[in-house]
Amino acid sequence: MTEKNGGRHCHGSNTKPQAVRRSNGTIYYPNCTAARSTGAAPVRRGQPGYGTHLDRDRDGIGCE
Repeated sequence: MTEKNGGRHCHGSNTKPQAVRRSNGTIYYPNCTAARSTGAAPVRRGQPGYGTHLDRDRDGIGCE
C-alpha cells in the first residue's frame, strides 16, 4: 500500500507551527516554536498570544 505522504510519518513534515487566530479575534500560539516563527517571542503577559502554557516559570514572560 502506498502512502500519500511518501511513507513519512506526519511529524516529519516541513510545515512550521503557526499562530492561530480565533473567531473572537484573539491570537493563540500552540507552542514557543510557533511564537518564535512569527517573531512574537518573548510574549509578555497582557500581549496578544500570551498563555501560561508558554510561561514555564510563571514570571509573566513566555518563550524567553
